[in-house]
Amino acid sequence: MDYRVADITLAEFGRKEITLAEHEMPGLMAMRRRYADSQPLKGARIAGSLHMTVQTAVLIETLVALGA
Repeated sequence: MDYRVADITLAEFGRKEITLAEHEMPGLMAMRRRYADSQPLKGARIAGSLHMTVQTAVLIETLVALGA
C-alpha cells in the first residue's frame, strides 16, 4: 500500500505514544493476547468514523491483530 505521511520524523514519537496508551488500555491488550492466535475477526471489514487519537490507534491495531 502507498501512504502519504506529512512528517515521517514524528513516527518514533507516535509509536511511543501508542505504547503508553496500550498500558492504559489493559482490556484491549488482554483481548489481543487471548484471541490473536484464533483470529476471530478474520475477513471482517470494519468501518468507523472516529477521531484519530492514540487510543484509536490502539483500537485499530487490536482489530488488525484479531484478523480484521
